[in-house]
Amino acid sequence: MITRQATKLITTLLVLLMGFNACSPLHQFSPAATPLSPTASLPLPLTFTPSPVPSSTNIPLACLKNPGRVEAGSLNATKPAQEFFIYLPPCYDEKSDQRYPVLYLLHGQTYTADQWIRLGAVSTVDNLILSGASIPFMIVLPDDRYWNLPPGPGFGQRLVDELIPYIDTNYRTLPDRNHRAIGGMSRGAGWALRLGLTHWDLFGTVGLHSLAVLQKDASEVKDWLAAIPPSSRPSVFMDIGDNDQELEMAQYVESQFNDFGLSHEWHLYSGAHTEQYWGAHVEEYIQWYADEWNNP
Repeated sequence: MITRQATKLITTLLVLLMGFNACSPLHQFSPAATPLSPTASLPLPLTFTPSPVPSSTNIPLACLKNPGRVEAGSLNATKPAQEFFIYLPPCYDEKSDQRYPVLYLLHGQTYTADQWIRLGAVSTVDNLILSGASIPFMIVLPDDRYWNLPPGPGFGQRLVDELIPYIDTNYRTLPDRNHRAIGGMSRGAGWALRLGLTHWDLFGTVGLHSLAVLQKDASEVKDWLAAIPPSSRPSVFMDIGDNDQELEMAQYVESQFNDFGLSHEWHLYSGAHTEQYWGAHVEEYIQWYADEWNNP
């Protein structure tokens, strides 16, 4: 016979066993048996807010601390091939949607397209841009080495008809006269005078540094000026040394500007028709071109 005490003991044991089975999971989780995939993600808390992705315009560009670069080019469609250098400003590659004003600088007789570079034009524009003193712009330096050979007289036509369209097509210029300038030293200034006045639709700014007037052009200046619509007259800068053999002719051209009423700058400095003179003033030249775009 089972006693009352034995019955109570058996009942207690049964209750304990039932409670243990009710609290135990059906399947045990083993981290070792089911590792998380490297691409797996856990549920985010409801209060999670994704961090915004910074805009590219807010990302500092390292190129803003680096100078621009100079590339050499050759337009083989012309006879002879029209060679040139082109200066591209800092961040030209990184800012692929930006367009730039362009300055055409022409070298002097007996020199080649690197003359302006040697005299400091590129380092000057780099300093202006990197310091924030100027908006970025390009410089094109065409070669006129054939000045005393049969192709020499065709330089202006090659520049206007071939080189400018090529530059506007293959580089990110602002292709209008208000953002295109032309200037030169000596013979280069003679070309700048002729092209700047006869192609006023292409150039809004003209720089004449130690002007050496091309043959018979002095007598044409008034007619050229008269053909320019008043609203399209270019900005003009002239300078020359007081010991320059071209001074008398330059003064004659400047007097025609005065007679016609063309607003322009005229500077007579101490110096001669030499690279020493141009090198001493190249920073002033580049600053003046830049200011035409900085302060339109």
